[in-house]
Amino acid sequence: MAKAAFFENMANLGLALTYDDVRLKTSYSDYAPAEVCLKTRFTRRVSINIPIVSAAMDTVTEQEMAIEIAKLGGIGVIHRGLAPDAQASQVKRVKFFLNGLIERPITVQSKQTVEEVHRMRAERRWFFHSFPVIDENGRLVGVLTRNDFDFCRDQTLLVAEIMTTELVTASAGTRIDEAYEIMSRERKKLLPLIDEERRLLGMYLYSDVKRIKTGSSVEYNLDTSGRLRTAADIGVGEDALERLALMARYLDVAAIGTAHGDSHNVLWTVREIKKKYGDQFDVYAGNVSEGDSAKRLLDAGADGIGVGQGPGSICTTRIVAGIGCPQVTAVYNCVTATVGSDVPVCADGGVRYSGDIPVAIGAGAHSVMLGRVFAGTREAPGEIQMHRGVPVKMYRGMGSLSAMEASRASRERYRQGGTPSAKLVPEGIEGVVPFQGDLKDVLHQLLGGLRSGMGYVGAANIEELREKADFHRITGAGAAESHPHDIIVTTDAPNYRRDGT
Repeated sequence: MAKAAFFENMANLGLALTYDDVRLKTSYSDYAPAEVCLKTRFTRRVSINIPIVSAAMDTVTEQEMAIEIAKLGGIGVIHRGLAPDAQASQVKRVKFFLNGLIERPITVQSKQTVEEVHRMRAERRWFFHSFPVIDENGRLVGVLTRNDFDFCRDQTLLVAEIMTTELVTASAGTRIDEAYEIMSRERKKLLPLIDEERRLLGMYLYSDVKRIKTGSSVEYNLDTSGRLRTAADIGVGEDALERLALMARYLDVAAIGTAHGDSHNVLWTVREIKKKYGDQFDVYAGNVSEGDSAKRLLDAGADGIGVGQGPGSICTTRIVAGIGCPQVTAVYNCVTATVGSDVPVCADGGVRYSGDIPVAIGAGAHSVMLGRVFAGTREAPGEIQMHRGVPVKMYRGMGSLSAMEASRASRERYRQGGTPSAKLVPEGIEGVVPFQGDLKDVLHQLLGGLRSGMGYVGAANIEELREKADFHRITGAGAAESHPHDIIVTTDAPNYRRDGT
């Protein structure tokens, strides 16, 4: 049965389906999993090398997650629970993490102690170890490098006592080609740019310059200038426009993420952004779960559409409000409604296993947005804690009571006013998820499952998977059969736990 006929038949029966209700049909394949191409698009003009997006949640995506997922080929959406200037600062750090020329390097003072610098790095979550050092008059007097930190045994020493003072510098206007030659010749990893009074004008980092010059790290998701791609959730209304003004020049995608994307405020915000900024960056909007809703976002000017109302593991919207469409059917209906528009759809929420990803793409999605799956990684915000003897990290819905009390952005996302109140009606919960280690290891398993699924279907790339996929409707017995059974599991596999964690 062709996919369209399959979903038509399900609709005639009054059935809407989610991941556990279906399995992909296998077909002839002459592609090994390692040979498939995972490149796709998040929005109309923003491509991604893997079909994975990290969710705009305060326990999932801040700068560290956004940097790492972009390096691994995807894109992260920085949440808006941050103050506007703090969110803009994080967007800039992602965008310039691999910048050839750092226009405004973060500096330290020569009279600071090493301990103070360490404290600043921890508090501001800086991941780099190299700092230009300036004196009280703002003149460059040295640099601090990882070696200087590593070989310092006394944290009370002044920066001036451990910094490197044998510097190679260049003047303003030095181009990347010249910088590469100078740094290669002098064997220096930093090249500060200074004026005649030794005031700092910028800085090149050898690792970034070499990557740009040699084209290494091909898996990185980069813009046309060789910078990491990034996105940020900006919300709706005038507040969204004010927030956007702080970071418009650094964004690849402005995301308008709300619980109900088919609403006046969302549609108005999309139109206003397009009117003011045109195609300076793409606009992603959601969330919706009906075809007519997707069409309205499309007509307003959205460059990408988020599909998913209530499928997330920490979301209670469907139970509290009694609304929502199971995710596989929601994706199919929204994709079908926007056929021919060249606007990609992202399936947001509900993914528990790697096999859910090829199912979502088979239903028509171009990418999937993940929250819980990433919340337990090292790169997610929050500290590792112990819960019943197991290392965990906190994970909460943006509609949870604690998130709503902490952030006006969360209250607005669920259209519940601008101030905390005892009358808040949560649409999410909070809990913990097992600590899973590095993001790259989690992604390796997820993408491995996706590649296997594509191999079984006979799809060489994401577009072929979207076109070729067809489905079996399975029963509860079929779902049970799909899992390990009739055995006592003694050792968990790295890509499978029965509870989906």
